[in-house]
Amino acid sequence: MAEIICDDQSTRHINLLIKRLINQGETEFLVKESKARHNLGVAIIQPVDITFDGSVGYYCAGMIDGPTVKIKGSAGWGLAESMMNGTVIVEGCVGNGAAASIRGGTVVIHHDAAARLGVSMKGGLILVAGNCGYMAGFMAQKGTIIVCGNTGEAFADSMYESVCFVGGEIAELGNDAVIEEPTEEDLRFLTLTLSNHLPQENQYLSNDIHKYKRIVSGRKLWNFNKKEREIWREAL
Repeated sequence: MAEIICDDQSTRHINLLIKRLINQGETEFLVKESKARHNLGVAIIQPVDITFDGSVGYYCAGMIDGPTVKIKGSAGWGLAESMMNGTVIVEGCVGNGAAASIRGGTVVIHHDAAARLGVSMKGGLILVAGNCGYMAGFMAQKGTIIVCGNTGEAFADSMYESVCFVGGEIAELGNDAVIEEPTEEDLRFLTLTLSNHLPQENQYLSNDIHKYKRIVSGRKLWNFNKKEREIWREAL
């Protein structure tokens, strides 16, 4: 395992060092003293394992395609933005806009997520073991969001074909979001996903899986028809 001490090095130097070591054949990295730096571990496109031993700042693991990134702390805004594939695990909390515009892969947050989680996601899986802030899932096109705790306002607003599951209370549904009863297949998926991705001591593993709600798009906002103005007025 390659050990990188950030110390007083610039973010650019740290990222270039990681990529240079990958080109030399290294596949496992332990990055120490990250000190909440921004933009760490971005644009990694190889299937390597990177562990940040501490909290990171904004836009960590953005635009990655393949690596497994573990953060032993919390992360700032824009975690894993535009990720194509891979796995990102955060042992703490995350700031605004986590997993925005991801196209694939898995993002696991062991505690809470702030506002605008999974905005405009186009695929992949987002799992939040705690609560999330307002406008999570806004305009999400595909993929799955699981929130074990409670959500903020405007949850799943203007969503397309994504599917969300919530184990706690929904403060407010967004425009055109509809609650459905989970199917037996959904419940099996939730059980397997939670047990595979959350630590055994996590409090949410003991929750009754049947309390989860399934949220999908009502599909009333997909196309505008001027003859249906009243439907739009009611939805908005």
